[in-house]
Amino acid sequence: MCGVMSNARIITAQNFRETIEAGGIVILDFWAPWCGPCRGFAPTFEKAAGDNPDMVFGKINTDEEQQIAAAFEIQSIPTLMIFRDRVLLFRTAGALPPASLADVVAQAKALDMDKVRAEIAAHEAAEKAAKAPQA
Repeated sequence: MCGVMSNARIITAQNFRETIEAGGIVILDFWAPWCGPCRGFAPTFEKAAGDNPDMVFGKINTDEEQQIAAAFEIQSIPTLMIFRDRVLLFRTAGALPPASLADVVAQAKALDMDKVRAEIAAHEAAEKAAKAPQA
């Protein structure tokens, strides 16, 4: 199958949830075989996958996995997403140069996830309070 990377998993509707819910760092590349920038980004993604065997790198073919692409409202490809411990940390459309990809991977590794979860909880509590009827 042309364009499929050997260091990256193929992510489908069947294995998407278990891949994300397994925790750790999951980096997803939404792509399509006809997409020139996707093909151009593939070697960068492949190298990052090889350089970071402690992470899951997955490729989602948007032509074959339209349900996943629709669920994430993918408007353009390639789109890159980074999850850590089931939390979406990063999303960008467009092919990243190798140094930029390495930088966002390093940032994802360095994050204090307890702090991130506390910030998410505080934000959600503030939103809930703002929506509550005023007495």
